[in-house]
Amino acid sequence: MKSYLLEKAAEIVPDPLVLVNLVSQRVRQLNSGRSPLIPVRPSMGIADIALTEIIEGKIKRVEKAEA
Repeated sequence: MKSYLLEKAAEIVPDPLVLVNLVSQRVRQLNSGRSPLIPVRPSMGIADIALTEIIEGKIKRVEKAEA
């Protein structure tokens, strides 16, 4: 995981716990066969892809409505 991507993503999702959960959920999706939402370079790891998707606004946190 590249630290500069983590820093940029933390500006978008400031809560570290939420950011970790968002990245880990997306990593699981990518590992299970989902396609990346961004162009991928060979040097990118799965976590880098997830962080870049967050930075580029492809992945967003959705608030659950209370019942």
